[in-house]
Amino acid sequence: MAELQPAKTLKEAMAICRSSFYGAGFFSLFINLLMLVPPLYMLQIYDRVLASSSVSTLMALTVLVAFLMLTMGLLEWVRSLVLIRVGARLDGVLSQRVFDATMDVAARQPGQGSAQPISDLGGFRQFMTGNGLFGFFDAPWIPVYMVVIFMFHPLLGVIALGGALILIALAFLNEFRTRKPLMAASNQAIREQHVLNAKLRNVEVIEALGMRPQIQQRWHDHHAETIGWQARASEEAALLMATSKSFRMFLQSLILGAGAWLAIQQSITPGVMIAASIMMGRALAPVDQMIGSWKGFVNARASYGRLQKLLTEIPPGSRHISLPAPTGALQLEGVVAAPPGARKPVLRGISLEIAAGDVVGMIGPSAAGKSTLARVMLGIWPLASGAVRLDGADLALYNRDELGPHIGYLPQDVELFDGTVAENIARFGEIEDAEVVAAAQRAGVHELIGQLPNGYDTRLGGGGVMLSGGQRQRIGLARALYKNPKLVILDEPNSNLDDRGEAALLEAIDNLRATHATVVLISHRPSVLKAVDKVLVIKDGRIEAYGPRQEVLSRVLKPRSVQPASLDAASSASA
Repeated sequence: MAELQPAKTLKEAMAICRSSFYGAGFFSLFINLLMLVPPLYMLQIYDRVLASSSVSTLMALTVLVAFLMLTMGLLEWVRSLVLIRVGARLDGVLSQRVFDATMDVAARQPGQGSAQPISDLGGFRQFMTGNGLFGFFDAPWIPVYMVVIFMFHPLLGVIALGGALILIALAFLNEFRTRKPLMAASNQAIREQHVLNAKLRNVEVIEALGMRPQIQQRWHDHHAETIGWQARASEEAALLMATSKSFRMFLQSLILGAGAWLAIQQSITPGVMIAASIMMGRALAPVDQMIGSWKGFVNARASYGRLQKLLTEIPPGSRHISLPAPTGALQLEGVVAAPPGARKPVLRGISLEIAAGDVVGMIGPSAAGKSTLARVMLGIWPLASGAVRLDGADLALYNRDELGPHIGYLPQDVELFDGTVAENIARFGEIEDAEVVAAAQRAGVHELIGQLPNGYDTRLGGGGVMLSGGQRQRIGLARALYKNPKLVILDEPNSNLDDRGEAALLEAIDNLRATHATVVLISHRPSVLKAVDKVLVIKDGRIEAYGPRQEVLSRVLKPRSVQPASLDAASSASA
């Protein structure tokens, strides 16, 4: 099978699958024509077989009907297969695009990321390939049944047509009455899920501080609002569905009564009476099916709207020409930036140059903009103005999948993913055993991994082994050092480390220096500053000082003299 190219928007994906929907509609034509067979068979039984008592005619008609019903069953099966293939194709052209857009939203709006677009894609795909869609395919053929019933007798046609129009009106009334509450219930359920996920991520704090009753009450308030909207929509739909069902059953009786009256008047035969009743039931079945599946249709429409909005607002990233592997030279020119969603800039006109192979320590008070600057250097947070260049090329001109292997990053909050230790260190790419072990050794975590139940094959997360903060940080460091990256940014890499772990960190920095990697080290603990060549002091989003370590520290800490023995204490006071 040829590889499917991702669609840019949902409309484009639907256009790609248009021919398959046309095919399903083509099969629906013949299926609905074959639906005429049972009532016509009944007509022949009453008016021909019973009147003539001909067993041979009965056998011939029965064999013919059996063949036609088998054909209809095969067509139904093929139509279902076509829609199943449509679902697979929709997923094939959209899943990668939706995943990328979901990740982009999470990167641009930290803390606001959600897997809802993936759920929306699944819900939309299921509706578009499920039985609920068959009513929409069969509805266009209702006029065919009406014409046949009119051919039986105009009075029967008027009853059937009037009943169909009333049922269609009930379907539109159902849409009008339930659209608002269903949309509100869907949006509120998404918000409720988002809030609950945030609470679950912080369950330890909730339990430790005895906050469960308060958090439960907050969740209950959100949940009650969701249930309220759902109940309102269900009540409206239940009333209309009950009305539709009872009216349809009344129509069945009414057309039988009218047919009996016409048969008494000898205007039609008893066979026509029965056939008209069956045919009207078949004509109204799609309307009944659409009303029954209306909630699924509304949810699918809401999913479509959210997906279309997401894919329109987050265009696909364009591929750039492949650039040479960087050496690690970093330049910032007039950088103004803020965390995604914030209006006030955190960084104000940052300009500096870090030569390839430099080891720079970044210090400054809390909220000075150090972590923001680190994310800007990595190109994962957008700039309000200015430029960040790596080896002279704007970071935006690098393809992230090509640049990533040359970058090492250890964030403050280290997150390891569901998988083995080796997979996490290898960044879930192809595992090269020697490189994985080498990275662990450079991070000083090889022995620690050897003490885990299955060593490098120990599964983390998702029911696997739970690690301490220090263990996660050291394995995260090994991931950052995998395959000797050329630009390494370490944000508070020793925040959870003991003395032994910190010694391993210092050794890792020495190893990076030996490989001529560029290192930016953010730390509030001055003990690691002795490993850096230069110090960058950030205050209020601006550079206060930048240069050789001893020169900067002596200037920032004056008039106190800075001796190697007292460096830690003095730097600590400065931080």
